Amino acid sequence: MSTTTRLERTVPGMSCQGCVKRMREAIQAEDAEAEVTGTPAEHRLQVISSLGDAELDRVLADAGYPAETSSIEPTANAETNAEPAPDSAPEPAPTSTAASAGDGATTQRLSITGMTCAGCVKSVQQALERTPGVESATVNLGNHTAQVRGSADTQALIDAVDAVGYGAEPILDLRQAEQVRAERDVEEYRRRLRGSVLSLALAVPLMVSMFVYHPQPLGAGRWFWLTVGLLALAVMAGPGRHFFRNAWKNLRHHQANMDTLIAMGTGTAWLYSMAVVAFAEALPEMARGLYFEASAMVIGLVLLGNALELKAKGRTSDALRRLLDLQSRTARVIRDGQEQEVEIDEVREGDRLRVRPGERLPVDGEVLEGESHLDESMLTGEPAPVAKAAGDEVSAGTVNGQGGLVYRATRVGADTRLGRITEQVARAQASRPPIGRLADTISGIFVPSVMIIAVLTALIWFNVGAEPRVLHMLVTASTVLIIACPCALGLATPISTMIGVGKAAEHGVLVRSGEALQTASHLTTLVVDKTGTLTEGKPRLTEAEVLTGDEQEALGWVAALERGSEHPLATALLAHAEAQNAEAAEIQDFTSVTGGGVRARTADGRTLLLGNARLLEEAGIDLASGQARVEALEGQARTVVQLAVDGELVALFGVSDPLRADAKAAVARLRDEGLTLVMLTGDNAHTARAIADEVGIDEVRAGLLPEDKHAEIERRQANGETVGMVGDGINDAPALARADVGFAIGQGTDVAIESAGITLMRDSLHGVADAIAISRATLTNIKQNLVGAFGYNVLGIPIAAGALYPLTGSLLSPVIAGAAMSASSITVVGNASRLRWFRPQGAAYSPESSSTTKQESPA
Repeated sequence: MSTTTRLERTVPGMSCQGCVKRMREAIQAEDAEAEVTGTPAEHRLQVISSLGDAELDRVLADAGYPAETSSIEPTANAETNAEPAPDSAPEPAPTSTAASAGDGATTQRLSITGMTCAGCVKSVQQALERTPGVESATVNLGNHTAQVRGSADTQALIDAVDAVGYGAEPILDLRQAEQVRAERDVEEYRRRLRGSVLSLALAVPLMVSMFVYHPQPLGAGRWFWLTVGLLALAVMAGPGRHFFRNAWKNLRHHQANMDTLIAMGTGTAWLYSMAVVAFAEALPEMARGLYFEASAMVIGLVLLGNALELKAKGRTSDALRRLLDLQSRTARVIRDGQEQEVEIDEVREGDRLRVRPGERLPVDGEVLEGESHLDESMLTGEPAPVAKAAGDEVSAGTVNGQGGLVYRATRVGADTRLGRITEQVARAQASRPPIGRLADTISGIFVPSVMIIAVLTALIWFNVGAEPRVLHMLVTASTVLIIACPCALGLATPISTMIGVGKAAEHGVLVRSGEALQTASHLTTLVVDKTGTLTEGKPRLTEAEVLTGDEQEALGWVAALERGSEHPLATALLAHAEAQNAEAAEIQDFTSVTGGGVRARTADGRTLLLGNARLLEEAGIDLASGQARVEALEGQARTVVQLAVDGELVALFGVSDPLRADAKAAVARLRDEGLTLVMLTGDNAHTARAIADEVGIDEVRAGLLPEDKHAEIERRQANGETVGMVGDGINDAPALARADVGFAIGQGTDVAIESAGITLMRDSLHGVADAIAISRATLTNIKQNLVGAFGYNVLGIPIAAGALYPLTGSLLSPVIAGAAMSASSITVVGNASRLRWFRPQGAAYSPESSSTTKQESPA
């Protein structure tokens, strides 16, 4: 029998549970019984295996994940998730633009300036994707950011964006970047509002003059219109300057966007009008139309629409700003016996910190002294304060109650739970659901198509249109260019995604990406684990029956076998043995059997087996003596653990894991959503069936190993089902990664956040129902926006081209086209903003009443 050891490695290339899966498969190809657990956020891998140090390093290197360092073999009591010693703690990482993506790739976030429509987004995205080293790029018009994955240098990305006429700079600190963006939006709002007022100040009197004083451009009237033309030119060169500047940049780079259409439409109207002023005598009277007021009015209305759009967009990142506001700027550190206030970036892992009543915790840590209650609602959504005492973990961003605490910093900077949550929300808000590709596809061909349509419209009117042909040609071509601006199309997806992700965060639901947000909306099947999902995940021993031999000796064997395990069942058994003052026996050749239990030998050579019935049956042990009692316990929803010594059944232990208080109501809510619920568990069939019957789940598969759950999800997907998986995010990681959407339930552990598409910050299945409801509402909102934006263009362009002229005898004015174009963008933003007031039906609590929504000052 081979000896297993517990090994730990630091693997720089590990970035997600997909990496852990590949390493697990490589290790288990050498040792089928190896247990492999990874924590991507810390690049840490824990292995229980018969492989030696050199063999493990070779396997990892062959799999493409070379280990950087290795730890010494821990003792039997070592915990795999122990914090590093303070003297070896790494420097705190700032909220950086680059996050490890494995294999040398990083994810960088850039702030983009100069984008105005979907065409701009397409231009910037193509420029980034063409940069050597870029694997993928996502550009968001809603918050003017870009996320780039790959090995490309930051300066190369900035140069690529600059080359197509836009600006870019790296986002090094989320809080600072959000503040800069907010200030920039306010400044831009004021600039556009001011430009709109100046433009309309000229355009409105001109339009009024059409009914009061409107001379022909002949004689003295020519000087009047020449003055008006110069004023209109001032508007175009002043408030409207950026339209023409950006259009020129795009022309130089063979691009076209909204600015191109505006510049061409207003510029053509102005040039034609000046030509009329200069050569009025040479033109027929019917062709002497003047459109100076149209140029000024269109620019004024577009700028007004842009300003209102910025104002409406201003609250789309409320959730992210609230999370950023939870991050303290200073901390009270105890060093050399003295308390001192330091900047948050100066806090190091291992520092001792004091938190006074009512203050916000600056970093994650472990309580050393004092007792208090912490308000964690801003992170978990649960309104009830949580009691904390020595030994308990605490999180940055939570608010201390009436007691004082001294605690040791375990995670600082971007590594804190709050930092990781904030980063995930920011990434998800900047991501794009698959439905957004429709807008990308349309925008890629939209502007060039509109320019072609405008040319064809002009040709048709010039050749076969009614008199005055030249005037009609000008009006229709200009109106087509102006009304077709794809602003609304570019905003349709990102605005709704940003608000939807933020709304989910307010309900304690962290969405990893736009793809997860969309996929959750059309799930057909939801697979749930039992332990820690439907139950509390804190088993306690309720029955202990020793069939033969001495009870203290049996409990001593149990204590020896389970003292090195972190499994919840092991914790319950060990707690009972310690409560009975059992002395742990000396054992050797300890082996952990995945999905079965453990085996070892005593110092005097006896063979010990502790685990489920399958483990003992495979060893050839006769279980008949305890069968009746086992069936009785399993009928009471107990998990039965059996102890065998030298091939003989010695003891039975019944462990109960209480059902979550809201599990039954949450399951009913999910079934009402039309989902098929399936329980997959490693527990025995009797216990699983009892739990399933109690909560209302019809389909149950029990006695499964982690790979069996993975295979069952694959089978259902092959049958055309869209499968969601709910698990605790650790031993269910392979199934969570395989599901169309993985829901990691329970306090947002490192593995949960990395492996699941959606992480629930509270231990309740109601969070799954909330996530699905928000997902469906968001997707519906995106579809409404896309239909409205694209439908507006499909309807507006023919009208602008003069399709209704045979019926009405009049053409659509460029002024009305400009107003309609601006109104379409405002309508899309307004429709997306309705999501801010959405609340899932049946939600267990109201986030509006929690501290998440309060604008509290950091301590």
